[in-house]
Amino acid sequence: MRSGDPFAAARIDPAYYADPADLAVMTAGLRVQLEIARHEPLAAFLKDPYLPDRADPDDAALVEHVRRWNQTEYHPVGTCAMGVHEQAVVDLELRVRGIERLRVVDASVMPTIPRANTNAPTIMVAEKAADLIRGRRSPE
Repeated sequence: MRSGDPFAAARIDPAYYADPADLAVMTAGLRVQLEIARHEPLAAFLKDPYLPDRADPDDAALVEHVRRWNQTEYHPVGTCAMGVHEQAVVDLELRVRGIERLRVVDASVMPTIPRANTNAPTIMVAEKAADLIRGRRSPE
């Protein structure tokens, strides 16, 4: 149940694997990891697979493993993706589309996950937002 109380815990449903393509990519990646682990020199250090618990799991076991063990690991992005396309939540100046005088200034504006920790890109977004709010423009 949702609450109007601003101090109530948020109810968040990340809708993991709502798109079947996401689950297919994750299970394919897991299969590649298992294959890599079978080869030397890594195989010499592994007695048995840790997860999943079978050396040669079928697709159903991989899907079960991914659904059970997947998590965000602290750096979710993209929930308010920035862009110029119809699905973008914020425009290129970090303004929420359809709402005046509201900007989003955090990692949620990143349309894709950066290849490194999100801290530096988030600082860059905040610096850019500060310039936009102050009316400063980047040199062309």
